[in-house]
Amino acid sequence: MQLEDLEKPQAAKDEINWVTAAFMGLFHLGAVAALFFFTWKALFVAMFLWWVSGSLGIGMSYHRLLTHRGYKTPKWVEYFLTVCATLALEGGPIFWVATHRIHHQYSDQDGDPHSPIDGKWWAHMGWIIMGKSMHHDTTTLARYVPDLAKDKFHVWITKYHYVPMIVLGVILLAIGGPPFVMWGIFMRTVVGLHATWLVNSATHSWGTRRFATRDLSTNSWWVALLTFGEGWHNNHHAHPTAAQHGFRWFEIDMNWYGIWALKQLGLAWDIKRVKLAEVERGLVPTPNGRLLPRVDR
Repeated sequence: MQLEDLEKPQAAKDEINWVTAAFMGLFHLGAVAALFFFTWKALFVAMFLWWVSGSLGIGMSYHRLLTHRGYKTPKWVEYFLTVCATLALEGGPIFWVATHRIHHQYSDQDGDPHSPIDGKWWAHMGWIIMGKSMHHDTTTLARYVPDLAKDKFHVWITKYHYVPMIVLGVILLAIGGPPFVMWGIFMRTVVGLHATWLVNSATHSWGTRRFATRDLSTNSWWVALLTFGEGWHNNHHAHPTAAQHGFRWFEIDMNWYGIWALKQLGLAWDIKRVKLAEVERGLVPTPNGRLLPRVDR
């Protein structure tokens, strides 16, 4: 399978992606319906799968490993984490990584796929259901994700990213019936989607700033809790390749704890880190934004 096999029709910025919009609507309706299928077991299943898809998948895989290469793992671990990420219903790795790399290049400027400068609704989910942000042409993909484009597994899983979710749904139906499906698929997915989207909207609108980055990124403790550590967004934009986003002990970063655990098991190495104390002493370059006075951070 080649990169050309991922070519998708592109919509204009003001044109709705009807397939994406339909699935978003369906899953949101499913999340509402899940309220009528509540069981404690279903809730715990949903919480566990939220961690699998949101932390192991989006945070540790799509974001910190595949997009920024903040650490290295054996290929089988990389592929396993990537499959976990597909369970978040955020598309395949090639489109996700390309979109995020474009975001960092044009953050809060013309060309940013999801900046609140274009409206908070747009930054949160409007960009998902309208325009071409999630449907880049193969020329754009080749420019922004040449590393993933060479990997046949990543090309394949990008084209068939929906398969793991279908398999999971069948398994949940078999072992727990409708409650497991409604909570483990629909409710869990919708909560996870909005948590991820808050990184694009909320952390570029409200929060504190430790670094004077050229964008609007902020650190948000409550978004960090909802996204397993992705809410320390100003830290991240200042040092995008760092595998650890929480720079102080109280900045909870579950995704970093997961990477640390992999390191202890011998499954992660070449981990890029930034120690705030070294930044404060001027020992670490800060090309993406100087450290602000302590009163502001």
